[in-house]
Amino acid sequence: MIYDEVQKAIANKIDEEPKLSNWKNWKWQLKNSIKTLEQFEYLTGIHFKEKERADLKKTFDKFPLSITPYYLSLIDKKNYRNDPVYKQAFGDPKELITLKSEFKDPLSEDRDSPVQGITHRYPDRVLFHVSNICSMYCRHCTRKRKVGDIDFIPSKKQLSAGIEYIKRTPQVRDVLLSGGDALMLSNEMLDWLLSEVCSIPHVEVVRIGTRMPVVLPYRITDELVSILKKYQPLWINTHFNHPNEITSSSKEALAKLADGGFPLGNQSVLLSGVNDCPKIMKILVHKLVQNRVRPYYLYQCDLSEGLSHFRTPVGKGIEIMESLVGHTSGFARPTFVIDAPGGGGKIPIMPNYIISWSTNKVVLRNYEGVITTYKEPDNYKHTCDCDCENCNLEINMAEADESEAIGIERLLSNANETIALVPENNKRIQRRNHKNV
Repeated sequence: MIYDEVQKAIANKIDEEPKLSNWKNWKWQLKNSIKTLEQFEYLTGIHFKEKERADLKKTFDKFPLSITPYYLSLIDKKNYRNDPVYKQAFGDPKELITLKSEFKDPLSEDRDSPVQGITHRYPDRVLFHVSNICSMYCRHCTRKRKVGDIDFIPSKKQLSAGIEYIKRTPQVRDVLLSGGDALMLSNEMLDWLLSEVCSIPHVEVVRIGTRMPVVLPYRITDELVSILKKYQPLWINTHFNHPNEITSSSKEALAKLADGGFPLGNQSVLLSGVNDCPKIMKILVHKLVQNRVRPYYLYQCDLSEGLSHFRTPVGKGIEIMESLVGHTSGFARPTFVIDAPGGGGKIPIMPNYIISWSTNKVVLRNYEGVITTYKEPDNYKHTCDCDCENCNLEINMAEADESEAIGIERLLSNANETIALVPENNKRIQRRNHKNV
């Protein structure tokens, strides 16, 4: 049921005359979000001892608390210490432990920001921060330095700086609206923002990152869907971490989006004590594809401050991938990635399937442990020197990406004479340069 006994009990404590229409009103949910320890204890009946209460208050002073009544209703109060919803929504004094390996901005998003609100890391796409707030503050958030610290939704004037940057940067073909949560913007603001971004000639696709279908599914209204439909192609990525989050209400929200014609993806974070189990992850991806959501990424937990208790060894993620590759449909498998500290971007991590190779043969193993060989072609002679005008392959140069090759792509390119990538401040090269002075 969409409105069960647990939800009724919470609604009764919030509102003297609770109504189903209120419970399913996303603005009512936001208005009544749980932001204090006292509210949490009152609404759930869970009570903490004085020492833990004091530690929790210190935690919320640094990293604020905010839980929608809907998401609160999913907590198993009888086993809350082990409940995956509780762990993601409610604070833990361990968040105050900061390791030397942790950073406020582990992905260097601020350093890769040419103008306010824009992170430009990859050549052809940008991240557009359009809000600092979410309907719920996830305890594992990589942007804890921003999200929830200040309840900030930028004005049109402030967003215009990001729009102008995109306009004057023609290599940007893909824009991701994120935050916070992009769907915390009002319908009117979203309509304006999407119209501005989608009117830029070189922008081919817009994406929205949101956790609303997980923590506040009532935000996905018919009115919202009708606005978003005006701006196809629009891709929507959400953030389910555990099968318990896929409820009748979340299914209804996902169905509205899928029926609206939006390709749906999901980005999960691997969290210790929440979903670090091959069986849990397999159930999650199966439930996602049943609801027309393709698993997109499984993230290794970032090195943000206060997240050490959530992090697993990288090997746990590889173990989970071993349980998925060959054991379920290819479209039900996410890509396991580490978002490289310092702004290096997402690095795919997979089990090793290539055992060895020679000039004409590759030795492989499959998910069962079967070892096999793949014979390389003996007569392959095609090499690319980027002389597209004289190439035999069909290519429409008006549509082709002519951006300069960088990194490993540059080393592989026969059109470029670069033979090595040398790290900055390499001492051997510094000695050479000093000798030549």
